[in-house]
Amino acid sequence: MVLVDGSSLTIEQLVSVARNGEKVGLSAAGKKNIERSRKIVEDKIKAGNVIYGLNTGFGKFSNVAISDKDLDKLQYNLIVSDAVGVGDPFPTDVVRAIILLRVNALAKGFSGIRLETVKTMIEMLNRGVHPVIPEKGSVGSSGDLCPLAHMVMPMIGEGEAEYNGKVMSGKAAMKAAGIPTITLKAKEGLALINGTCAMLGVGALAVYDAGIVLKTADIAAALTCDALEGITDAYDPRIQKVRPHKGQIQTAANLLKILKGSKQTTKQGETHLQDAYTLRCIPQIHGGSRQAYDYVRGVVETEINAVTDNPLIFPDNGDIFSGGNFHGQPVAIAMDTLGIAMAEYANVAERRIERMVNPQLSGLPGFLCVTEGIQDGFMVLQYAAAALVSENKVLAHPASVDSIPTSANQEDHVSFGTIAARKAATIINHTQNVLAMELIIASQAADFKDPKKLGKGSKAAYQSVRKDVTFMDDDRAIYKDTEKILKQVQSGKIVDVVEKAVGKLG
Repeated sequence: MVLVDGSSLTIEQLVSVARNGEKVGLSAAGKKNIERSRKIVEDKIKAGNVIYGLNTGFGKFSNVAISDKDLDKLQYNLIVSDAVGVGDPFPTDVVRAIILLRVNALAKGFSGIRLETVKTMIEMLNRGVHPVIPEKGSVGSSGDLCPLAHMVMPMIGEGEAEYNGKVMSGKAAMKAAGIPTITLKAKEGLALINGTCAMLGVGALAVYDAGIVLKTADIAAALTCDALEGITDAYDPRIQKVRPHKGQIQTAANLLKILKGSKQTTKQGETHLQDAYTLRCIPQIHGGSRQAYDYVRGVVETEINAVTDNPLIFPDNGDIFSGGNFHGQPVAIAMDTLGIAMAEYANVAERRIERMVNPQLSGLPGFLCVTEGIQDGFMVLQYAAAALVSENKVLAHPASVDSIPTSANQEDHVSFGTIAARKAATIINHTQNVLAMELIIASQAADFKDPKKLGKGSKAAYQSVRKDVTFMDDDRAIYKDTEKILKQVQSGKIVDVVEKAVGKLG
């Protein structure tokens, strides 16, 4: 069970809850934090104070005071009016991540929500009630208002949710799971939807997947280098030391570890003096993306345990401040950076694929065919990789450089962070596919040489591929092969197999 306290949630724990169904509980500290801040809200309401988010309208209507008798209606209206999402629903793992992140943020105790409401969200996670949340509609400032409103809808008996594999009304899903619906009280609607949890839910899962891509890309590149008799002098630690970027140093070390023992790689001058950049500059290219990833992961780790709604309640002295922690700009820029970094892995992998299938560059049969002419071999798999890489280039255009004012110019700068996160996740999926293609093609190329001469790590990767995909001696539907190796890439199996053979990769 993951015990939520608002301060110690990790990306790995989030993945465990989102994808593996691990149960969630609220720590004693989290419970205490929630109850303290809620008392401040109730005391302020009783005292008749007019405070934004407690008893006023929202956005442009922040100067409109709301009477006590209308406070429940105010919260209800906020949720149903903000549930305007369009497009396909988020996958279940993203929905679960969003709910968990909201619970964690509320558990810090600066939001003024009731304990009963937070417990309802935890029960939804533990019993598998997953709100239907359309993926489009958030501008990423004033929080992810639209997707988070859809998250709340089943809690109040509205909207739709998936339960036991079936989509039904939110009210029916809650009833089927044995979870009572609730009536939102003062401040609760805003506390639930005014935050970055949608962009962060997508982004945190993307960061986890990107961490696997880092190592997988080094493995695929090493197998290609081995199959093409690449020059390993370019990975010598002395070269990296005089340009001491952390990512470059780590990538070069990984390559040498994976290729250790190879009887096919060469030294400069043995067969040729230099390799093309896609082989020679792997430490620099992959290393640049690694360093960008480190920055992105740091942002996400900070945001996971941050308070991002508004206004904020400080229980130590009862102060309530209206600020801007809901603004998604830190996450938006990080997600745009992640998309660019991951796109580069696919970029260079596709060029390595080209070097293997092009007989003028590889010295191997054209398109790695057994019988040239009758067969097309891997000719069109390179086309597919090129298509994904081209689409990545479009998707890598940053969303965070755009802004369209909302709420009658009260909210006059927005982040579009949720768009940035969704784009990054798509780019990662494309990159995983391109790396799967490279692993398949590099294994075919290795078979035209002698797989027994591969390095210890590259041989392990080759053998893992060959467990699911055989040598292609005649044309077949290659997309099925790609799907099989994609599963190995996404699950981290390729990384696990290679690390078992050579030790932990950086």
